[in-house]
Amino acid sequence: MEIRAARSTDAGKVGAILSDFTDSTPWMPRLHSRAEDVAHAGALIDRGWVTVAEVAGDVAGFCARDRDDLDALYVAADMRGRGVGSTLLRHLQESVPYLWLWTFQANLRAQAFYLRHGFREVARTDGRDTAEGLPDIRYEWRRKEA
Repeated sequence: MEIRAARSTDAGKVGAILSDFTDSTPWMPRLHSRAEDVAHAGALIDRGWVTVAEVAGDVAGFCARDRDDLDALYVAADMRGRGVGSTLLRHLQESVPYLWLWTFQANLRAQAFYLRHGFREVARTDGRDTAEGLPDIRYEWRRKEA
């Protein structure tokens, strides 16, 4: 598995991973078209926020980080459970002392994932301020000092 900065040519695959998650998640409303997901991915890549995990020459997952804010971490459906997300997250955790993120309360798999990787819950919302209208949870992680 290779971890690298995303290139503009990765926008299609990154956008497809986003779209596939929305399409395969019953509780997730679709707010944007697949084309808009690709455009959003391209904008994140242009900002320099996106890191991809590549397996056998194909983008298997990605994360987007703006300073301490882990804005996104998604893995292609056929690559889930194979360590792609963990590898991406460890890569980030090695490069910064602190990260925070939001995940939806309905996303039980993500909650378990972040707790396994040392994050702790610090806040919950009722979802009225999210675009999706879904309750969410804020998590934070701090590197332990030796």
